[in-house]
Amino acid sequence: MTITAITPQKHDAARCNIEVDGRFFCGMQLLTVMEHRLKVGSVVTEEELSSLQLAGERQTALDKALTHISVSMKTEKDVRDFLRRKGYLQDVSDYVVERMRGYGFLDDEAYARAYAESAGKRKGSRLIRMELRRRGVSDEHIDAALDGADESEAAVSALKKYLRGKELTQETARKAYAHLLSKGFGYDTAREALTALREEDAEGD
Repeated sequence: MTITAITPQKHDAARCNIEVDGRFFCGMQLLTVMEHRLKVGSVVTEEELSSLQLAGERQTALDKALTHISVSMKTEKDVRDFLRRKGYLQDVSDYVVERMRGYGFLDDEAYARAYAESAGKRKGSRLIRMELRRRGVSDEHIDAALDGADESEAAVSALKKYLRGKELTQETARKAYAHLLSKGFGYDTAREALTALREEDAEGD
């Protein structure tokens, strides 16, 4: 591997981007680059660059990750993806995730519970499961978060919101049923919600 470019980062004058063989490889502290005399044409290995980045940027990466999670809870995958976009290599991500997990700032099990509780007010379990998987949460944590979840109340609420201002005709009922399925509710749950709403309308009449 040969370094083909070293360019300053636009938003952080203390860091630079390193290209290897014509492609972006990682970001690195400018001081580290100078101390180890890295320059265009230097032949390096991935392990060498990873080691240099880890030694020079552990605290910087940790600080950035802590700022990233300050707005809302994040999963381990969220943090790793964030660090990768910032140009950090896996060794740095591993270090940061391990430290944050030790501090109690990263807990995928707690994240799954909180997410399921919040999203469960407007979405079905099937959709919640898909979204948590995309965020890198394990099936074990997802199963625990969704254990005993009752979708019926949320389904009726979502149905009422969808039908607000609409007459409950056969056509709108069909579309409402499809809408509930798109929100991740099960077939039976969607059907029971429609039945409950029809009965409620009948009692109102």
